[in-house]
Amino acid sequence: MLRLLIADGNTRDDRAQHVAVTGRTSAESYADVVHAYRPEAQCRLLSPADADAALPDGTALTAYDGVIFTGSPLKVGERSPAVTRQCDLMRAALEAGLPVFGSCWGTQLAAVVAGGDVGPNPRGPEYGFARRITATAEGRGHPLLSGRGAAWDAPAIHSDAVIAPPPGARVLAGNALLEVQAIEIPHGGGLFWGTQYHPELDFDELAAMLRVSAADVVEAGLAPDAAAVSAYAAEIAALHAGGAAAGPLAWRHGLGADVLEPDQRRREIGNFLDRLVETGAGAP
Repeated sequence: MLRLLIADGNTRDDRAQHVAVTGRTSAESYADVVHAYRPEAQCRLLSPADADAALPDGTALTAYDGVIFTGSPLKVGERSPAVTRQCDLMRAALEAGLPVFGSCWGTQLAAVVAGGDVGPNPRGPEYGFARRITATAEGRGHPLLSGRGAAWDAPAIHSDAVIAPPPGARVLAGNALLEVQAIEIPHGGGLFWGTQYHPELDFDELAAMLRVSAADVVEAGLAPDAAAVSAYAAEIAALHAGGAAAGPLAWRHGLGADVLEPDQRRREIGNFLDRLVETGAGAP
């Protein structure tokens, strides 16, 4: 049985907002995806941004087979207590020799902990989808990207990114806007696999996050006003609802099975869980 620790990257206020617009926390969303692949998995949810967050008494990180870090609107460069506590947890997990997976914020945390550089992407943010991601020479054949085609799209919502990978890291995928879309980072005996994009997000959750980020989308020059962002988000939500409108909307937005089909969209998470099982994690 897999035992996973899922670290929610959001502060208490951000978690409350996320629940208000999506109905669940980011960690709960990840747990749902994990259980879709491994129904028997035990997921412990932790909010390391909180000063009072702690594992159950007597429980060590090594009691878990792996750790997953969610996304977050926080910025690593702020170095606030909510950020440093999460850096400490990432460092501790890797130094304990654990396999770790993260998307967006999780990838940025791992890169900084291992000696890389994170900051605003000089080529601009991605809001909605990261387009035409392709594997690098090192990424082709890497188990994190198993099942991915020659190019794929993925849900994405970020302005910061890994600008300089840490020493020893392997950049596995990128696109025209960002060189580091997927990465492997060894550190302290542990191994991190991560993506800058969000394989865990369903379209309804992506739509809700776009509405919350409307001011940032407008400021980035990607939409003329909040109403335009809302209209775009409504179409993304309609894709999630399915029905007769889904086909024309997918055509209009140029989206294919790589992002429309849940198993394909979540491919990297499934591959991470498969690797845990293959290496004997969760054995009785």
